[in-house]
Formats: sequence, structure tokens, C-alpha cells
Amino acid sequence: MSGSAARSARQGFEFTDQDFSRLRELVYQHTGIRMADNRRDLIYGRLSRRLRALGLHSFGAYCRLIEDGHGDELEAFTNAVTTNLTAFFREAHHFDYLADTLIPDLMKRNRDSRRIRLWSAGCSTGEEPYTLAMMLQENIPDIHNWDVRILATDLDSEVLAKAAAGIYEQQNIQRVLGDRLQRWFRKGTGIHKEKAKVLSELQELIAFRKLNLMESWPMKGPFDVIFCRNVLIYFDKPTQKKLFERFAGILVQEGHLFIGHSESPMDLTDRFTLIGQSIYKKNRCNYSPLR
Repeated sequence: MSGSAARSARQGFEFTDQDFSRLRELVYQHTGIRMADNRRDLIYGRLSRRLRALGLHSFGAYCRLIEDGHGDELEAFTNAVTTNLTAFFREAHHFDYLADTLIPDLMKRNRDSRRIRLWSAGCSTGEEPYTLAMMLQENIPDIHNWDVRILATDLDSEVLAKAAAGIYEQQNIQRVLGDRLQRWFRKGTGIHKEKAKVLSELQELIAFRKLNLMESWPMKGPFDVIFCRNVLIYFDKPTQKKLFERFAGILVQEGHLFIGHSESPMDLTDRFTLIGQSIYKKNRCNYSPLR
């Protein structure tokens, strides 16, 4: 038994190199995420809970369960291995650009259709789409006369349920300051006194849906804006290239893509131009289809 396997055995289950390799392949197969060597402890910690919950005695048995395509456990598996880190107004410069530049531009560009569509891909527990909803509500004076919608998607069904509920611990809304906090949140009472809930005005703009980015996308778009921040870093380069191309395909001409500071479509596709700090615009296509 290797040193790593021995350590894991002392913690409760033997976890061999073969187990880790097999699970990494299953993670990639079902989510497109490449797990690095240094994620071994993370995989053990999260999936050992599933073994205990199922009454299994080995990771080999758990792998066989996933390989057999057990539907309920496959969902629990993907929920366990995905990472969810988010916050209201995270990378605030993105929302400053949205409010100061992009929303006014969209109101001019779409004044005839009065239609605006945004997609928050990898929305986690909802802080990002609710922040987007605040920006739209605050910067479109007659928003009730517009057809404005935000699609918020994630692979993890558990975080989606939390997002749809719109209920947050007080510590999670610390970045929402002053009048904005008073305007868009209501403080809980009684057993909920340490929590706050977003107003229905924000929730009504958002549709929360489960979506695996590696599978087919049921929505047709087109979207004016896509936020997919700190998601692509978990994919390998060929998968990133594929996703950048798919994002370009579902964006309007000169639509905007917001990504994380460690992510870039450069050297992977020529469909986007960098216009700001991790803000990209889809390049205009000057060709017509052959007939």
C-alpha cells in the first residue's frame, strides 16, 4: 500500500492511486473538469461522505456505481466534486462596466426590440445573477417596459436550490452596501434573524436552471451578455476552446463575455477581442453563408 493509500485508510477508507485515477476520469467524463494531482485530498474528503451515506466500504464499489449510471447518485457525485465560490459584487469592475457602459449601450442598440438577455453560467448559489439583476433594475429607468431576463445555470442542483430561494446569511451580503442593501434585501425575523432575503423584484428577472456546459444547451439565445467567471479554469485547453466557440455562437454580434482574471480565449479562438479587464467582445463576422 502506498503512503497516500495508507493515510486514507487511517481516515476511514483505503484510497489507492487506481481509485483516484478512476474517479478523475469519471469527473472528466461527466463534468469536463480535469482534476489535478493536488486535488486528491479534496476528492477523498468529498466522496468519502458519499460512501458513508450509501453504506459502501470501498471506492472501487463507488466507482462501479457511477459507471453503471445510477441516476440519483450521479447527481450527488457531480454536486460533490464541483467547487462553488462566489460573492455579491465579486470583481466589482465588471459590474461598474455593466452599469456605466454596457447597459446604456444595450438600451440604445435594442431600443426597437426592447429585449435584453443575460446568461450567468456557473451561477453557484446565486450571488452573481442577483447582482446582475440589481444592476439592471437600477440602470434601466423604465425596466417594466422592457423584456429583460437573466438565465442562471449551474451543474450543481443543491446550490441552484439555494440560489432560487434567495436567502443568505448576513455575512454573505457584506459587500452589498448602504442604500442598495436596504433596497434589495429584507432582514429575517425570529429563527431567521441572522439571514436576509432578496426582494421578488430581483427574483422575477431570473430563471434558474440546471445545465452541464459539456452537454447540449436547450436555450437558443441569442444573449447580449454572458458571465462565465472562474469556471473555465477547471477545464483543459481543448474543452476551453470548444466552450469559447459555443459562447460566441450563442452571443449576438458584438455581444460581451465576462470571464475570470485567470481565463482567456487568446490562442484558443479568434472570435473575441479584449476590451477591458477580463471583458471580451465578440468580433463582428463579415462573411455571409454560402448558398
